[in-house]
Amino acid sequence: MKTNTDQFIQQTLELAVDNVLSGQGGPFAALIVKQGKVVSTGTNRVVSKRDPTAHAEIIAIRQACQELNSFQLADCEIYSSCEPCAMCLGAIYWARLQRVYYVNTREQAAAIGFIDELIYQELAKLPAERQIPLLHIPQVNGDCAFEAWRQQVHKIVY
Repeated sequence: MKTNTDQFIQQTLELAVDNVLSGQGGPFAALIVKQGKVVSTGTNRVVSKRDPTAHAEIIAIRQACQELNSFQLADCEIYSSCEPCAMCLGAIYWARLQRVYYVNTREQAAAIGFIDELIYQELAKLPAERQIPLLHIPQVNGDCAFEAWRQQVHKIVY
């Protein structure tokens, strides 16, 4: 007997295969589940949307937030056909998802040409030493927006 987890994993894999066969994007899919029900799905659309951020997890998170009218998904889980990349993992943390289930590893993805290791290596370096240098340009009033936020009485902290 298949568990809900098995069913969600199989659905994710079917979406990933369909995505490849349709020519819409890479072999990646994700779905967001809340209380045993699928809230949203996403498939890789990087090439078809000409958007390097159009990863399956990002699309699924954006859809779920719209569907649930919230910027946080703390009571949801995400199922992914592959271990999330650094960008998607960051989005998963920002969305406050409870748990991540994935099938393939980043090493398996690298074996078919999807190599995220450079990003992980770059993150370990000092910002100014990265291939794309991050250059800190401090300003006398550089924290003015931060100060405005700090003083804002009716802010929604996220």
